[in-house]
This record gives sequence, structure tokens and C-alpha cells, in this order.
Amino acid sequence: MPVLLTTDVLIFLLFALAVGFGVYAARHEHLRAPWRSVVRSPVGVAALVVICFYVGIGLLDSLHFHPRIEPPSVIAAAADAGGTGEEAAPTARYSTQVLSVLDLWLTGLRERQEKTFSAPFATHLFVKEAIEQPDGSVLRAYPRLAHGGAHLADPAQRNRDVMLRGLLGLVKGLMAWTVLAVLLVGLLAWRRGESFSAVGEALWHGRLSAHTAGDGRSDDPSDMGSEGAPGDGIPWRVALLTLGLMLVLCFIAAELAATYHILGTDKVGEDVFYQSLKSIRTGLVIGTLTTLVMLPAAVILGIMAGYFRGLTDDIIQYLYTTLSSIPGVLLIAAAILMLQVYMTNNAEQFDSLVQRADLRLLFLCLILGVTSWTGLCRLLRGESLKLRSADYVQAATALGVRNSTIIGRHILPNVLHIVMITVVLDFSGLVLAEAVLSYVNIGVDPTMNSWGNMINSARLELARDPIVWWSLAAAFVFMFTLVLAANLFADVVRDAFDPRLRSAR
Repeated sequence: MPVLLTTDVLIFLLFALAVGFGVYAARHEHLRAPWRSVVRSPVGVAALVVICFYVGIGLLDSLHFHPRIEPPSVIAAAADAGGTGEEAAPTARYSTQVLSVLDLWLTGLRERQEKTFSAPFATHLFVKEAIEQPDGSVLRAYPRLAHGGAHLADPAQRNRDVMLRGLLGLVKGLMAWTVLAVLLVGLLAWRRGESFSAVGEALWHGRLSAHTAGDGRSDDPSDMGSEGAPGDGIPWRVALLTLGLMLVLCFIAAELAATYHILGTDKVGEDVFYQSLKSIRTGLVIGTLTTLVMLPAAVILGIMAGYFRGLTDDIIQYLYTTLSSIPGVLLIAAAILMLQVYMTNNAEQFDSLVQRADLRLLFLCLILGVTSWTGLCRLLRGESLKLRSADYVQAATALGVRNSTIIGRHILPNVLHIVMITVVLDFSGLVLAEAVLSYVNIGVDPTMNSWGNMINSARLELARDPIVWWSLAAAFVFMFTLVLAANLFADVVRDAFDPRLRSAR
């Protein structure tokens, strides 16, 4: 039975808006040209491939449902005194538990739970327990894990088994990459009307541009790539190599995770790799939905303050100056505490813990959006002040064009590059903000998987001897990869959309 959480609806709404903006940008040259520069950047394409993997996992984790706990049953009942039977309508019973498609895909990781800590690729628990021997004596030792490496008759074979399974995952990843590469080359060859070998050679040597001749070289002298050399188009080779690396890592991880806890387990024995994958959705929600909340206020108020000036400018400046003077952490803490009091006093309104955690996540996005729109508003106000004095705006005003038309046709398109740059630059900062807020217990709900909660739960384990390091390391690696890819992509977008940099080139 499908379940629609509030954040799920907003996520897919934002995804639809992004697709719609892509279609709109493809039909307008002033937007299509910067994005063409973005996709021709090797760094931008590589970062985009990594981000797409994260987004795919986040979307799978946003399709929620109630699992069915038993198959439909057909109940026969007597329909008349003669004993004739009639089949009743099939009925199905559904659990109150809320799962996602990602949970269904990772059922093995979700259900394979140990007693407590275990190190990555371990076959025994991390702590000693009292084990009763066959002769009745009690020995303190490290017991075998219930799932990790349980298929091994002798734990000493672990290293060899890990190597063989890793090689098997490598082969599967390379096979999947080869199939996708062949499909891509075949599609490009079909669209261009060229031979498969010619397109494949041009793609691999980086000579495949938007328009190629039969030898794989560009027949358009104006087709300039990101490095300024004729014939440099979309860096398909970089995209394919990055895709191949991600596929190989995914297949190796899937092959090893089927029999081992590749990133260990936490205090309650839950797989850390599963927690890291589930935390991707939380990071993406914080980074995207906060932007959805922030943009309308920042764009509307910023343009209004710069264009209308006077009393309107004074009121908007007073508003964002006052809001900026309030410490953001205190405002977030106060809002979260009030929400907790409301949920405690109205517990009957929530059917499950997942809905409670989802409401807190949505509320956190709202508060972060309210406290983060002021910076973009300042930038748009200054740019609107400058554009208001432009000759074409003054001419439109003298001709009696309405203010709404001037703003929509002359002001907004010329500040869109600032909006795009700010959005992509703020994304990584918001992902990091979630980790910091969860670390101080004013972030997402403790029952929700997030990198901040993983770091918060791991901080006390750093004092153990020997140290339990894998939860912290897993959260760091996953968060670092996403933030690094987002920052690299943001730099490319900034260079493409900044008109000063474009004119300099």
C-alpha cells in the first residue's frame, strides 16, 4: 500500500520543476549556452555522474509503502441453504511499518542484525562475551557473528573469500559498464548516421563533438569545448570512466555486502553500510527542500527592494537585517523544541514514528530556509538596483510598460545567474549544516538515518579502547563524496553563468 509522506511529495515536485526548467532552458539560448558549457566541462560531467548516483538512491528511498504481511485470502461462505458456495472478495492485511523501495532492495542488509559492534569485514563480534564450552566451563572470547562471514567454515579463509568476491564484483561492474558503453555508442552512431567503430574511436579519443564528420572530427569551427580547442564537445570519455568507476564500486560493494558487514555494525548491531545509504535521502532533502523554501522569499523580496526602492526597500532591509541579527542556531533550537512539545501533546495525529520524523525533517527545512534567504536577498537587491538604471529598463518605463512586465522580462532573467550560483553553492553548506545540527541534538529526529546522527552516536565510541571508528569514517566518506561533487559542480556552474567570466573568455 503506497504511503505519501510530505517530504516525498515535495521531493518529486522539486524533481518535476527541475525537469521543467531543463525543458525551458533547452528552448532559450541565453540559458542553453551556459548549460552547454557546463556539460562540456570534464570536471562538471564527472561531478554530475556522482551526483546522479546519490539522487537515484534518494529517489528510491522516497517511494514509501506499507508492506503486506500476508497474501490475499479467499473465504468461501455458504450462499444458500442448498450448500452452494460463493467466493468472497480477496482481502489483504498490511503492516503499520513504513518501508521504501530502497529498503526492499536492501532487505538483506536491513534484516541481518548482529548483537552489537563488529568491525568491517569481521567474522566475530568486537567485544568479548561469556561462551559456555561443551565441558561446562565458561570462556570469555569473541563469538562468531550471526550473519557476517557465517558462510565460512573456517574464519581464516576470510581474506581469500573477500578477494574472490571483490574480483567477481569487479567483473560484474565492468560487464555492466561495457553494456552501457556499447548502448551509448550505438545510440550516438544511429543519431549521427555514422559507423559504430568511427563513433567509438572518436568518443574514446575525446574528439566527439556536437557535430562530427565521418572521421570523428568536428565540421563546425565554432564548436568550442571547455578548453577552447575546436572539436572538443561533451567529454564522453570522462563521463564513461566516471560511470565505470561508480558501477565497479557499486557491484563490488553489493557482492561483499551479501555476506559481510563491509562497514561494520553499530552498538545495536545494525549494518553501518545500510545506515550510510539511508542517510543519503536526508542529506538531499535538507539541501534541496531548504532551497525550495528559501528561493521565493529571496527572489521576490530582493528584486522588489532593488526595483521599487523607497519605503519598500526600507521595510525589506529592516526585515532581513533584523532576521540576520538573530543567532540561527538559537532560532532553530527554539523551533525544534516547540515542535517536539506539539508532537508530544498531539501524539494521536501521527500513525507511525516515520511520520513524526518526517514532520521534524520538514520543519527543519522550513527553519533553515527562513534563516538562509537573507544572503541571496541582499545580492539580488544590489543587482536589481544596478539593472534599474540600465537604458533598456529606463526606456521600458518611459514607454509606460507595467512594472510586473519589466521585472519579468528584464530584471529576473538578468539576475538568474546569481540565483543559480547561490543555489548550487549553498547545497553543500546545507548538507554540512544538517550534520552539525544533528550532532548537537537539534537536527533531524534521532530515529531517522542521517550522517549527523551517525556522527553523534559515534562520538562516544571514540573513547573506547580499542576505538570504534567505522561509523564516523563511513559518515565522513559518504558526506565528503557528495559535498565534494556538489562543490566541483557548483564551481563549473558559477564559471558558466557568471557574465563577467563569460565575457572575459
